[in-house]
Amino acid sequence: MSANTTTIDVRSIAPRERHPLIFSTLGALLPGAALELVNDHDPQPLHQQLQAQMPNGFSWTYLESGPETWRVKITRREAAGSCCGGCCGS
Repeated sequence: MSANTTTIDVRSIAPRERHPLIFSTLGALLPGAALELVNDHDPQPLHQQLQAQMPNGFSWTYLESGPETWRVKITRREAAGSCCGGCCGS
């Protein structure tokens, strides 16, 4: 992964500690930076929680989809109001 990506392997972390660690890491990301999450199951509940708390704040890309290892790249989107380069015509 690039220097702009932080990797967290939560497979060895107690389940009750996983979401707080993930959310604190995501909260510290600058726009364009990413978190690569490594898990032992599909983190879809995390995706739903992330969308509920920060709608459209992050993109979610599966890099590996099981059956034993799941890897997801979660990238912080640009701040609201910033141009993405082409969508607004400016």
